Amino acid sequence: MFNKDRWEEILEALTANKFRTLLTAFGVFWGVTILVLLLALTNGLKNGTKVSFRGYAANTLFTWTQRSSIPYKGMPKGRRFEYQLDDIEAIKSEFPQVKYISPSNRLGGYRGANNVIRGTKIGAFQIEAHYPDYIYQKPTDIVQGRFINYSDINDSRKVCVIGIDVVKSLYDKNEEVLGSYIEINGVNFMVTGVFKNPNSQGDEEEEANTIMIPFTAFNKSFNFGNQVDWMVITAHDEYRITDLKEAIFSTLKARHTIHPNDDRAFGDRDTSESYERIEGLFNILTLVGYFVGALILLSGVIGISNIMLIVVKERTQEIGVRRALGATPWNIKLQILQESLILTIISGMTGVAFAGGIIWIMNYTLDKNGPVDNFANPSVGMQVIVIALTILVVSGLLAGLIPANNATKMKPVDALRTE
Repeated sequence: MFNKDRWEEILEALTANKFRTLLTAFGVFWGVTILVLLLALTNGLKNGTKVSFRGYAANTLFTWTQRSSIPYKGMPKGRRFEYQLDDIEAIKSEFPQVKYISPSNRLGGYRGANNVIRGTKIGAFQIEAHYPDYIYQKPTDIVQGRFINYSDINDSRKVCVIGIDVVKSLYDKNEEVLGSYIEINGVNFMVTGVFKNPNSQGDEEEEANTIMIPFTAFNKSFNFGNQVDWMVITAHDEYRITDLKEAIFSTLKARHTIHPNDDRAFGDRDTSESYERIEGLFNILTLVGYFVGALILLSGVIGISNIMLIVVKERTQEIGVRRALGATPWNIKLQILQESLILTIISGMTGVAFAGGIIWIMNYTLDKNGPVDNFANPSVGMQVIVIALTILVVSGLLAGLIPANNATKMKPVDALRTE
């Protein structure tokens, strides 16, 4: 048990040579500091990467048509084709696992620009057509008014939701936006909402210059008929869109007379697959952090073990006296193990506190100066502290085990004779 006399003995042993003790403790201190900081930096990269996915539902597939690459049923290679509204209904009926499916269109192609007029002001912006469910698939912050709803879809209302940079270009400061009209390619649309992208990465600037229109009004106004440029498919949480993707494309291939092995005919972006791939990468980085930190910590533990061997050698006569006075081998071993354990834990937890201070400074700097691309909120959870404490306890016991065994092997008479 830890009693007052034993604590005094441990303190006296550790302070007998303060400089040597500090140098020995520094190895463990530095190892734990590096371990915690590596894990915190890995989490910072992971959190920053998650921000880039914040603008998308994680279980979502974006898909568009390309050119066929294999001749099939009399159809030539290189044939162009388009998705149709009937494809949306077919997927809805054949795949109950699908939660949302939204057809989308765009004027002028990807990043296309179109003349938009409001009074005497003219701007070039990206014009897109969506369904109301799109806001759940690619979350958007509505800062004024509302998003597209199903009444707009059913009645083909000529309304629109505009990005914050559209407001800056077409409206004067403090001018009322909601209820006003803008002219897009000669067609008037009433503004019912203003949005901004919650994502601080990627195409934020492009999307802030976007105007969103109900899909039905868009197709009628700009003569798109039943054409769909791309569709966004989100599965229910209990299903992986990655597992459904092959079957969905098989259905689409059959509907558009595409060869079953022609995978180039469709383009896609699978956010679930991408997210899982990145998650796997960061899991590997976490393991690397533990491995590197453990190696550095091991060097510190070896240092403690070496010093404890020296300490045991220096206290040979003391150990002989204690043995002669009736101390058991276990009492001697326990004394050495406790000294090693206390030194390891104190130096290790000091390293945890020091690393915690550095992490606080990093977060304070990020909060004060703004976010950094792909890096946010570096931190570690309590499980890391528990793991670190466990490693320290095991390391402390291992560091003292060999010196303690050496101490118990001494015969009292031989120990007393040592000068």
